[in-house]
Amino acid sequence: MYIEIDFSSDEAIYIQLRNQIIYGIATSQLKDGESLPSVRALADDIGINMHTVNKAYNTLKDDGFVKVDRRKGVVVSVDIDKLRTLKSLKAYLRPLIAAGIAKGVTKEEAAKLIDDIYEELG
Repeated sequence: MYIEIDFSSDEAIYIQLRNQIIYGIATSQLKDGESLPSVRALADDIGINMHTVNKAYNTLKDDGFVKVDRRKGVVVSVDIDKLRTLKSLKAYLRPLIAAGIAKGVTKEEAAKLIDDIYEELG
């Protein structure tokens, strides 16, 4: 999987990395049970600090996308707890939807956007 960091973005680098790994899982570029690169290897590969990679990996672990295995390192391990995932999705979407409503985005337009994203990832 190719990782590209936008160093001029306002979004934190560890969040960009986290999001790209989640995208890789969603699009089956990364499979359940697959090992991710070591913290040092990934940091060297994309030219960022090891602590940044570690923070991204810890966030992914906390969110149930990876686990740490003593032998394999960081491994894709998707948490299948659907209720937890829905609760997390709601927390992420609430402020985005509020911003959309404030800018005049209709419920239908938002639903179409979500449908388009599911099509793109599916």
